[in-house]
Amino acid sequence: MKSWRSSETIQIDSLRLTEEPRTSPQRGEVLIRVRAVSLNFRDVAMLSGRYPQPYQPGLIPCSDGAGEVVEVGEGVDELQPGDRVMGLFHLRWFEGPIPQDIGQSAYGSQIDGWLCEYKVISRESIVPIPNHLSFEQAATLPCAATTAWNALNGLTPTMIGDTVLVQGSGGVSLFALQLAKALGARVIATTSQTDKERRLKALGADEVINYRQEPEWGVKAKKLTGGLGVDRVIEVGGANTFNQSIKAIKLGGKIDSIGFLSGQSDEGIDFYQLFATRAELRMIQVGNRALVKTLCQAMAARQIEPVIDRVFAFEDARAAFHHLDSGHHFGKTVIRC
Repeated sequence: MKSWRSSETIQIDSLRLTEEPRTSPQRGEVLIRVRAVSLNFRDVAMLSGRYPQPYQPGLIPCSDGAGEVVEVGEGVDELQPGDRVMGLFHLRWFEGPIPQDIGQSAYGSQIDGWLCEYKVISRESIVPIPNHLSFEQAATLPCAATTAWNALNGLTPTMIGDTVLVQGSGGVSLFALQLAKALGARVIATTSQTDKERRLKALGADEVINYRQEPEWGVKAKKLTGGLGVDRVIEVGGANTFNQSIKAIKLGGKIDSIGFLSGQSDEGIDFYQLFATRAELRMIQVGNRALVKTLCQAMAARQIEPVIDRVFAFEDARAAFHHLDSGHHFGKTVIRC
């Protein structure tokens, strides 16, 4: 089978296409013909020296994939060849609190990921694909959609009439917009590009703030709520956006911290302002299998379809990584295997 692997040289163009033997499933495992893989910022970060966690070179990259079962191992009776399935971002986190050893089984950084033609995996680490989704669409769910669903349904779930602030037009933010609207929330979105404002509103955003034109976009968001502040911020930027998120949040609101897209900040986070908001700060680590299953149910019930920016051929995997790294995407970047 063909697989893409990283190398000791930390750069996208160091990805190499390899030919390697296809393995067979053992007891409790299934062999999947991978049909689609979607990219996340972490995949690019690992290949460009920006990933903040331990990273082992030489692995098959990518955490998110979908395909069809072609062979089942002994003891697997709930799956059969032809079944359409997708992976979990955390292949060993099924329910309950996050395991303390979660990082030891991280796709792409500690173990082989999904950017290959065939993959053997435990039956517990896959879930059925919603019937209304294609392989390409399903491949976008394990990280971005699960993360957004987790953020919106934390200890205090998003309620009808809440105002949710989403940042930008990447995968997590667009899923958060779609899912928040499905939950009955009002959504304020941010963007730096005027051409994306119309697309965000077409997707359901009630208000859009161009943060290039409005550097104090957190203040603007608060004004759009009549001065009360937003109920929840889906915070994907990190250090360089966090202070504006603080300015946008209402007293006792919820800030769900997810990513590090903006990199390091020279200013630092304004702790006293955060303290004054009495906001609940929650760090999101994607989600477990139980959460993925409820996400799939919600998407099927509302017939929600992921926003895919562009689909690349398997042989053009490097171009897909460069495309995501450019920041010009609107939605998910997918590789068809």
